[in-house]
Amino acid sequence: MNPLRPRLSWLLPLVLLAACGGNTKPSPPPAAVTPVAPVPPPPPVKVGIALGGGAAKGFAHIGVIKMLEANGIQPVVVSGTSAGSVVGALYASGMDPFQMQKQAFALDETKIRDVRLFSGGLVQGQALQDYVNDLLGKRPIEKLKKPFAAVATQLETGQRTVFVRGNVGQAVRASSSIPGVFEPVVIGKSTYVDGGVVSPVPVDAARQLGADFVIAVDISTKAPGTRPGSMLGIVNQSITIMGQKLGEQELARADIVIRPRVNEIGPADFEQKNNAILEGERAAMAVMPQIREKLQRLQRERLAAHTAKIAPVVPPKPMDCDDEGFRLGKLWGGKKKCE
Repeated sequence: MNPLRPRLSWLLPLVLLAACGGNTKPSPPPAAVTPVAPVPPPPPVKVGIALGGGAAKGFAHIGVIKMLEANGIQPVVVSGTSAGSVVGALYASGMDPFQMQKQAFALDETKIRDVRLFSGGLVQGQALQDYVNDLLGKRPIEKLKKPFAAVATQLETGQRTVFVRGNVGQAVRASSSIPGVFEPVVIGKSTYVDGGVVSPVPVDAARQLGADFVIAVDISTKAPGTRPGSMLGIVNQSITIMGQKLGEQELARADIVIRPRVNEIGPADFEQKNNAILEGERAAMAVMPQIREKLQRLQRERLAAHTAKIAPVVPPKPMDCDDEGFRLGKLWGGKKKCE
């Protein structure tokens, strides 16, 4: 028996272990992983609704709002002219369309028609102001649940005036003071008449309230396509045409225009309120696919722009060094010494 064998038997594992250790490089520490914060979504699209004037035709606005909400579209800002300011104020106060419809059917128009004989039989408008304020609990415009604007016309200058604070009923009264039907309204040092003189459908007012997407509801009277038989008829039709042309310019700035078929309903035909509401529902449903498509496209565009804006800037990857210790490539603007 070899006397060295017992000694080698316990040295062999040490030799093998040393050999392995000599050929193995120490493992680098794991790279620190920077947590990636989730990308916050872009702010939601603000939908605004601009309700145009049209006296008794204004009940159609209720039908439009009813169908929008039934399809998951909630306007967050509201603007109104004349009859549209009445419906708009109620909607901005927090009433849903069914509550507004209930109020419409309960409305006795004689209660808001305070005729004064000494002013030539014109409607004063104080009753309308009180009616609106009572329904809203006498809250000012800035205390309503949705941002709201009522558009009127300053009589002295012809300037468009947008009421966004103060007495709701008074703003609605000014917006609804149809020349020749209502007495002009004096507020402060100025006198106001119907907003339809300068802004038949207040699209721009809805934009001023912050709307990204404006749905306009046009219930204005259209020229009937026939020649009037009297001088008064000629004057009335001429005014209608002027308002129609003026409204077209502002309507072009809306994203969607809804036109209920209410041309046959007279300005004082309150008995047709149910038909007006139904026509509003039909008109809204007819353009619902178009509203959805445009809203989805706008949301996609906003998401893409938002993502591009907050995406982190990735520095260019370092390039390999050549034999002389330089990095090559257009990203480096020619040769650059490797570090």
